[in-house]
Amino acid sequence: MAFSPSNGYFHLYKKPSINAIQIQFINHQNQNPSTKTQLFRSFSIKSSKTPLTPVTSPEPNTPPLVVVGSANADIYVEIDRLPREGETISAKNGQTLAGGKGANQAACGGKLSYPTYFVGQVGDDANGKLIIDALRNGGVHLDYVRHVGDVPTGHAVVMLQSDGQNSIIIVGGANNSGWPEELSDQHLGVVRNAGIILLQREIPDSVNIQVAKAAKNVGVPVILDVGGMDTPIPLELLKVVDILSPNESELARITGMPTENFEQIGHAVTKCHEMGARKVLVKLGAKGSAFFEEGQKPIRQPIISAARVLDTTGAGDTFTAAFAVALVEGKTKEECMRFAAAAASLCVQVKGAIPSMPDRTSVLGLLQCV
Repeated sequence: MAFSPSNGYFHLYKKPSINAIQIQFINHQNQNPSTKTQLFRSFSIKSSKTPLTPVTSPEPNTPPLVVVGSANADIYVEIDRLPREGETISAKNGQTLAGGKGANQAACGGKLSYPTYFVGQVGDDANGKLIIDALRNGGVHLDYVRHVGDVPTGHAVVMLQSDGQNSIIIVGGANNSGWPEELSDQHLGVVRNAGIILLQREIPDSVNIQVAKAAKNVGVPVILDVGGMDTPIPLELLKVVDILSPNESELARITGMPTENFEQIGHAVTKCHEMGARKVLVKLGAKGSAFFEEGQKPIRQPIISAARVLDTTGAGDTFTAAFAVALVEGKTKEECMRFAAAAASLCVQVKGAIPSMPDRTSVLGLLQCV
C-alpha cells in the first residue's frame, strides 16, 4: 500500500552531547503540536450504502497521538520452518524494512490520517534513514526523533514462516542507549499537549515512567503495550497508565498465570487489576480481542477474517494504534475494538510491518462489508 504524502521536509542540527553520545534532532519546518490539523475527525463503523466521503477541511488544534518508543530495521528472512539446534537452513527470500513497535504504531496513526508524533531514537546509519523515510512518507511528525551517534539503529531479525507466523529476535541499539536521565521540557511538552499517548517496552522503563507521569498529571490517557522486554513491569509505571495492553503470552508472563481459555484470561486480568491496571486490552490473535475494565463486564471482539494471511508482523501494533485513534476521537470501546480489528485484518494481508499499515479509507471500506 502506498504511504500518504509527506508532511514536509526535515532539518538536522547538532545538539550538545549527552553521556558522550552525539545527539541530533530531526525537525519538520514550523510544526507545533498544539496547531496540528486532522483530515478525518470522525467516522462511523455502521454499515451504509452511501459511499464514504472524507472530510477535507482540517480541524485546528486537534490534540495529537504521541507515540514514544522504539524504531527498528526489520531484517526479514522467509523460511519454511525454524532451524533446529545446530542446523543451517536456506531462506527463500530476505529484505530489510522499517519497523519497531513504536515506529509501527506511529506509522499506523499517520496512515489513519490522525495527527501523529513519534518520539524515539535512531542511529546515524542507513537503517536510521530507512526508518525516518518510512515514517516521514507515512505522514508522521518527526520533530522529536533523535539521531544518536556511535550507536546503531535498533534492528530485528524476523523469521517469517510460510503460514504467515513469525519469530523475532531484537537488538536494542539506539532504542536503549543515549536517552537522557531526564527528558527535556520540549519532549515532555508534546506529551502534555497530546490527546493520547502510546508506550511500549522496547525502550528503557525510566523513559516510559517519565512520559506516563507527565501525561497523568495533565489528564492525558496512556496506553502501555506490554510487548518488548520480558522483565517485570515496574509498579511505578503500572500505576500511571490508563490501559495495559498485552497479548495472551505477555499476559501469562506478567501474571504467572495460564491464559489458554477465556476463563483463565479473565483470572489473569484480575491479577492485573490487583497490580494496579484498572483497564486491560488483551489481544488474542485468531480469537480476537477483549477489553476488561475493573467492575465492568468484558467486551469481546472477534477477528475480522482476512482474505489471506501473508505476515502477522505488526498486526498487534496496528490493532493498538487503531484502537488509540478511535478512542481519542471519542468512540465507544466497542467501536474502537471493531475499528482496530478491521485495521489488523488488513495489516496481515501485506508483508512487512510499516508497509502493511492500512489507510483509513480501506479500514472504513472493510467495515462496510462486514
